[in-house]
Amino acid sequence: MDLKGKKIGFGLTGSHCTYADVFPQMEKLVELGAELVPVVSYTFKETDSKFGKAQDHMDRVKEITGREPIATIVDAEPLGPIEPLDAMILAPLTGNSMSRLANAITDSPVLMATKATIRNGNPVVIGVSTNDALGLNGVNLMRLMSTKLIYFVPFGQDDPIKKPNSMVSDMTLIPETVENALEYKQIQPVVIERNK
Repeated sequence: MDLKGKKIGFGLTGSHCTYADVFPQMEKLVELGAELVPVVSYTFKETDSKFGKAQDHMDRVKEITGREPIATIVDAEPLGPIEPLDAMILAPLTGNSMSRLANAITDSPVLMATKATIRNGNPVVIGVSTNDALGLNGVNLMRLMSTKLIYFVPFGQDDPIKKPNSMVSDMTLIPETVENALEYKQIQPVVIERNK
């Protein structure tokens, strides 16, 4: 499906090491004509790390989308009835936020925007990045995979020897995954080899 003119939320959570893979895909979506509405978690907004300063990441998101990122639950709530999205992307989605989403906990702007999108019957696309997808968070991953309206950017083990429970999506597949999700289809294969 053509993304031109589609209003798409883009939620970013605290997987700092994955931002460098995600930002170019945000740019690609804009190039394809999508109107991106950025939504960030508190961790994204406030945490400096060896992968960069939080304010620099916030500035980059604003530069790409042309919008100030939504950074509070109150500001995210209107994405339900008042300013609905055609789709919502969560990338990167941490294991922490994934567990909350799978258990209907709405305690961040990103999760509120996601809940609002599901309430409207529109697709949610998840680009996972978690060190425990095959550990304690496995049950949450499977719950979301079997949930209506939720679609996954294909993912695989990024380092099966040193981090055997870790799974990360191939973020270059975000645009194609969204195109499929807007037609309520899961791109396949969804489990891929990542550690080539």
